[in-house]
Amino acid sequence: MRESVALVSGAAGGIGAAVVRALGERGMTVAAVDRDGDRLAEVVDGLTAEGLRVRAFRSDVSTSAAAGRLVADVEDTLGPIEHLVNGAGVLHLGKVRDLTDEDWDATFAVNATGVFFMSRAVADRMVTRRSGAIVTIASNAAGTARTDMAAYAASKAAASMFTKCLGLEVAQYGIRCNVVAPGSTETPMLTSMWKDDSGRAATLSGSPDAYRVGIPLGKLARPSDVADAVAFLLSDQAGHITMHHLTVDGGATLGV
Repeated sequence: MRESVALVSGAAGGIGAAVVRALGERGMTVAAVDRDGDRLAEVVDGLTAEGLRVRAFRSDVSTSAAAGRLVADVEDTLGPIEHLVNGAGVLHLGKVRDLTDEDWDATFAVNATGVFFMSRAVADRMVTRRSGAIVTIASNAAGTARTDMAAYAASKAAASMFTKCLGLEVAQYGIRCNVVAPGSTETPMLTSMWKDDSGRAATLSGSPDAYRVGIPLGKLARPSDVADAVAFLLSDQAGHITMHHLTVDGGATLGV
């Protein structure tokens, strides 16, 4: 992957931080973005100490104005953004009848609307340069019904289809847009769903009462597994791939 500038949102999270590392190790200059300034600083300080070119930008991608200012700031500071990774995400669990308006709005604000705001702001600049690649990190839940995850699954489905539609519109300018859909990944977001020590075993073996199969490969994904998929889709090796949905879930959705 040639030297260029990438913007990664959700960079303080488990998968986001792994994506920042993966791109930095491949020689890119990375704008690491998150609204959690303290955690973001820890991630960026650790990576820069290893010699990677990473710069922290604290921002909330769920507002249009903030997204616009962020993109302008990154380009003024680091140069033209050639790669965008929409990695910011939140999770609100609960049965549909128990979800509050606030739960629904907060989930979509980051997981779907934030993807729209960031992609629009970056793609507008990419079009003038007739170059660029965008990857949205969605979820295998976007295409498979899950109990207690209606808001999350619906928001990720929206983000996935939005990214493909954007890819169709900007393909004529040489811009590629793809989706990476992780399954259960060893991150704080996953462990927050476990009520006790049996959570890991249930994730691996499945939960018949929730109509959920396990993971055929018998292991959780590592954040680096997802990051490698993202890096591939951004790279020149994927130069003829766009509007693609790459699932990284160990077979948990049975290839659907």
